[in-house]
Amino acid sequence: MRTSFSRRFATAGAVLAVYYAVPLVAAAQVTPLAPLSAAERAATRAVDVHNAEALALLERIVNINSGTMNLAGVRSVADVLRPQLESLGFKTRWVEGAGFKRAGHLIAEHPGPGPKILLIGHLDTVFEPSSPFQKFIRLNDSTATGPGVIDMKGGDVVMLFALRALKDAGQLEKMNVTAVFDGDEEDAGRPLAAARRALVDAAAGASAAMGFEDGAGDPKSAVISRRSATEWTLRTTGYPGHASQIFHDDIGAGAIFEMSRILTEFYQKLSGEPYLAFSPGLALGGTLVNADSTGKAGTASGKNNVIAGKMTVTGDMRTLSPEQLAKTERAMREIVSHHLPKTGGEITFDDGYPPMAPTDGNRRILSMYDQASRDLGLGAVAAVDPSKAGAADVAFIANIVPMVIDGIGLSGHDDHSEKETADLRMLPSQTKRAALLMLRLSQLKGVTP
Repeated sequence: MRTSFSRRFATAGAVLAVYYAVPLVAAAQVTPLAPLSAAERAATRAVDVHNAEALALLERIVNINSGTMNLAGVRSVADVLRPQLESLGFKTRWVEGAGFKRAGHLIAEHPGPGPKILLIGHLDTVFEPSSPFQKFIRLNDSTATGPGVIDMKGGDVVMLFALRALKDAGQLEKMNVTAVFDGDEEDAGRPLAAARRALVDAAAGASAAMGFEDGAGDPKSAVISRRSATEWTLRTTGYPGHASQIFHDDIGAGAIFEMSRILTEFYQKLSGEPYLAFSPGLALGGTLVNADSTGKAGTASGKNNVIAGKMTVTGDMRTLSPEQLAKTERAMREIVSHHLPKTGGEITFDDGYPPMAPTDGNRRILSMYDQASRDLGLGAVAAVDPSKAGAADVAFIANIVPMVIDGIGLSGHDDHSEKETADLRMLPSQTKRAALLMLRLSQLKGVTP
């Protein structure tokens, strides 16, 4: 049964085949460039000059609680970053988030000659004011802990001080850069199209995009593909008759058996597909079922001698490409449509985070980032396996911008937990790699969106 479904994946397989045909460490084949140019040397020196300031800014913004639903806190982080960007020649504006029930987004624009480069950060963290995890603490000379220190206030600082280094080197004035700092990356507002409209609009005309998430937390890796994050809701119905009559022609199988059939077929037919993941997270069944609007809680009641009349299951799905997402949704709907006697069912999908498929353009920007790292004496950089990369804002513009890379922010470990820790030794090296990549992207010819 998996084989027949795989045939229907023939088109999507062309995208997936990229991972089988091309090694993840494709960047290792890049021919070394000449030594750093004078402008590149000036930018790397400027990073070292400003490193103490970068650390101070990181501590300052980590100490501002900006849990997604702390709207004032999110705005406060933007208020700190805004004058920093304006001092570099950016024009800034705030996109109000009331329409999608969040704080909003900070946009910074620096028009100039050459290809447009889009930079992506975010202002919020997963730690609301109720969390006990609130402060930046230096553990030793090389590490610090704090809410959002790597996800992704550290990345915001990497981005900002890469731009400052380019300004000091006299190069930023020649560059066309737009930076977007979303205020709700950790818990996106709804409707999602409204919450991400500013980011999508900013991507128009961009030739390359750089996302400053912490990624896999390994400075030897970067992200050029991400799986989607889609939520689904499956509801089944049955005839709520006496349990002694179940399976009779006029009574049927009931809602719970119908749900069991569907979930079993999902597993049997879809679980072997590469990079596809789907998981039921909440199940409620019985005579009465009430799931809340978030799909994360609810109540159910029933009796052992009454056939269940309703069941609701909510779950998560991850796909690698738009083609895989569309084909998986069609396959799931097809499975749902074949009902047991006297039962019914329907499945719906939310407008979740889209996938970011691996592309030739994304490999090209990875090879440039890898080369910049090597030229700085910082070693090779390879692509993260997409099964280890979660959804992120960069995916919303992946089908618009020809070259996209992510996961190049501050390295560390245990993000989204009270053990979130940054490797402070990586702050200057990550900033230098980002600055060189920006500069080299600005000098590319013939790259059009």
